[in-house]
Amino acid sequence: MKIFQCGNCKTSIYFENVECDNCGHLTGYRAEDRKMLTFDFANDTLISDREGIEYKFCKNKEYSVCNWVLEKDSPEEFCSACQLNRTIPKLADADNFENWTHMEIAKHRLIYQLQKIGLSLPNKMDNDDIGLCFDFVSNKSNPKLMTGHANGVVTILIREGNSVLREKARKQLKEPYRTLVGHLRHEVGHYFWDRLIRDNPDTLAEYRTIFGNESQDYGKALETYYKTETPKDWQKEFISQYATSHPWEDWAETWAHYLHIMDMVETGYFFKISVNSIADNDDFKTSISFDPYTIENFDKIVENCVPLSFAVNSMNRAMGIPDIYPFVISPVIIEKLRFIHKLLLTKRN
Repeated sequence: MKIFQCGNCKTSIYFENVECDNCGHLTGYRAEDRKMLTFDFANDTLISDREGIEYKFCKNKEYSVCNWVLEKDSPEEFCSACQLNRTIPKLADADNFENWTHMEIAKHRLIYQLQKIGLSLPNKMDNDDIGLCFDFVSNKSNPKLMTGHANGVVTILIREGNSVLREKARKQLKEPYRTLVGHLRHEVGHYFWDRLIRDNPDTLAEYRTIFGNESQDYGKALETYYKTETPKDWQKEFISQYATSHPWEDWAETWAHYLHIMDMVETGYFFKISVNSIADNDDFKTSISFDPYTIENFDKIVENCVPLSFAVNSMNRAMGIPDIYPFVISPVIIEKLRFIHKLLLTKRN
């Protein structure tokens, strides 16, 4: 994520800020050029500090889950991120409301990243064939309902917004990592497999060479995965144990980690982070001087991500907190990540 600044006092502000903590000016994110606009709170209308143009907040601002803005005369009531919501939970339930708030924070960060890559995000309500939408739902009345993706519909169980329940699920499934943004990145990976690979013969052939043949029975593959032990050396070829279950899941897990890595390195770039270990080992030294979304050579991104994640993991361990990125990136996994990077280069803005 990039660093944003208040247009009035130049203080750094977070992506989710609704006002500047220093001067009190209102803040609103404009998706078209990924800029944070600021507005004098003393005005009756949202006139941007820098441009003098009038805006309005996304309708979901009233629930304190969105700070994105649209031009005043826009016919849309919701921003490009909130337009993708097909179903939200009943907000009269306090738990639902809190969990949905956490969901929206993660989803807006996801949409920021997908838009920066240059991926089109038509909403399914207007374009059923290729559109995307999100259903944030409870499965209390239907226990069979699960988090997943099907034909452009990303379903996320609202309970995932509860950190206690999410941690419980992580332990039960023996996962090293389980976050909302991780869920969302994984599930949209399935959506983009349909969009970018399924109907492109050349790309599909290359995908099968790298990830395997996805035509094998998906249901049986998952059943086998849950009934048998994962091979002990799975880390040599897969980013997670779940990725071993089926080539579709390998793709979705690798896609999610590609987005993790790109976001980490982008953040490192905007903070001008340098890692200079006193150890006599150049593998743990870096100075991130580039925006990863502008780099064609994915190996350069990995070379900078490894020391960055090692340093941050070490800081977390110093505070008694689990590793922020507890994964091993092997040469085989790098090849998979490189395939995704190459595939997306043509989508860059």
